[in-house]
Amino acid sequence: MKSKYNWLAMLLLGAAMGVALPAAGLAKSIFAEPGVAKSNAANPGQTKSAAPQPGSSTYGSRLAEEVRHQLVLIPFLSVFDNLQYSVNGSEVTLSGWVTNGAVKDDAESAVKHVEGVTKVNNNIQLLPVSPMDDQIRHAEFRAIYGEPALEKYASGSLLPIHIIVSGGHVTLEGYVNSQSDKDLVNIKANGVPNVFSVTNNLKVMPGR
Repeated sequence: MKSKYNWLAMLLLGAAMGVALPAAGLAKSIFAEPGVAKSNAANPGQTKSAAPQPGSSTYGSRLAEEVRHQLVLIPFLSVFDNLQYSVNGSEVTLSGWVTNGAVKDDAESAVKHVEGVTKVNNNIQLLPVSPMDDQIRHAEFRAIYGEPALEKYASGSLLPIHIIVSGGHVTLEGYVNSQSDKDLVNIKANGVPNVFSVTNNLKVMPGR
């Protein structure tokens, strides 16, 4: 009985001390659409498509596309991280939450190597170390990707459903093929014990 109350105390402490996960605002998650294979994961920022040309009508969208391309190639980027970015002219702002500080540093380095980028604001937050949150992360992963109807999302080098946990609060980022899949992910995520809340930001891919 004593251990039960100690666990409850840990949960309440985690909720009080957890990092808030604010709304993304104008920033866009790199997992909001299908990604590319990590064929260049060992050398982020080195493989580039044709550089966008300043002054062209597609300059902004092409630069954003190249920024995202470099971010999804970052080594050690995991299903428990979420990177977001916004592009304003030649200035890129990075945000989101990661479990590994190396990912934050690599993201800034990769974007700085994108031709046409003149400034990078790195606002990525490092999630605090928490055994409780780690347990929730792995339980959520098993609940979602272990569901037979969702196993189709468990293949590939860049898993589409990302699970962000802070202080017992879960945020889901990424994409699914249908509204019914999004609803099922929500049910599975809410069924994990010791979770205080689930925010489902999954996007349904158009035409899926």
